[in-house]
Amino acid sequence: MLEDRRLAVLRAIVEDYVSTHEPVGSKALVERHNLGVSPATIRNDMAALEDEGFIAQPHTSAGRVPTDRGYRLFVDRLSGVKPLSQAERRAIHQFLDDAVDLDDVMGRTVRLLAQITRQVALVQYPSLSRSRVRHLELVALSSTRLIIVLIVDSGRVEQRIVECAVPTSEPVLADVRSRLSVAVADKAFAQVPDALIDFADAFPADDRPMVRSVVSAVLEMVTERPDERIMLGGTAHLARYGESFPLAIQPVLEALEEQVVLLRLLGETAATESVTVRIGHENPVEGLESTSVVTARYGSGEAPTASLGVVGPTHMDYAGTMSAVYAVAQYVSHILDNE
Repeated sequence: MLEDRRLAVLRAIVEDYVSTHEPVGSKALVERHNLGVSPATIRNDMAALEDEGFIAQPHTSAGRVPTDRGYRLFVDRLSGVKPLSQAERRAIHQFLDDAVDLDDVMGRTVRLLAQITRQVALVQYPSLSRSRVRHLELVALSSTRLIIVLIVDSGRVEQRIVECAVPTSEPVLADVRSRLSVAVADKAFAQVPDALIDFADAFPADDRPMVRSVVSAVLEMVTERPDERIMLGGTAHLARYGESFPLAIQPVLEALEEQVVLLRLLGETAATESVTVRIGHENPVEGLESTSVVTARYGSGEAPTASLGVVGPTHMDYAGTMSAVYAVAQYVSHILDNE
């Protein structure tokens, strides 16, 4: 019971500090929360929480503020991710459903996350390395130039031009197109090379050079690892929290400008949890020690292919932010499943 009461006091301190951004005193806890104990008991509990490193006193005679350890305990004791209201879900669904292609989905997602959380939003484009082939098209641009269009299950589209040494007839092209589509349809990218090992051998000798060129281009498309794309939005929201970053806001902004940093933040999202929360010094990136990062994975099918999330001060509204990040990830997954 003593532990439950102290957790209730910690929860009240976190909620008040997130709301007011001011150190919280015992008098405020008594006035704002029905904790069912005397002010003296609350002061004793606050002293115990301070001794255990869950709260701290920024200066003499001030109230208390949560530490990174206190926020971690608060987040770990949240009973799952609370659902958003029907109105919030309807607004998210309608905004994302109006997207016309993958780029539009990503752009709308980052704007939506930044708007509803009032934090910096990060959205990673679906990774090709974890994707499957939905459709492959082969189109003649001229008698010696072809274009391969690869459509991925995430909605991503890749293109490659193939130059042929000799002219290719439409019947031959149609035959290659048909067989190639059957060979790679619904294959994971990692399976495509094995599916095309002897592909060219099934064609007449005169057509094999062109077929091998096409196969080579397809293999390049599924085995190359292009730089992952990250979309960032809502950086201006950090200006509201300038005083919250003890090392000033500049290191935070500099860290967020680095693509490799953003990939690292999103790449560490736990695949086994609905939402991953890293608080303060749990973030390994220099410059982000005074921030919290809330992320979730999304993707089509059962295997998530990318992550999205937000970066903000440690005194963020964790319950609301976690709910928003989780809900948006679920809706993006739904949209990609129905592309």
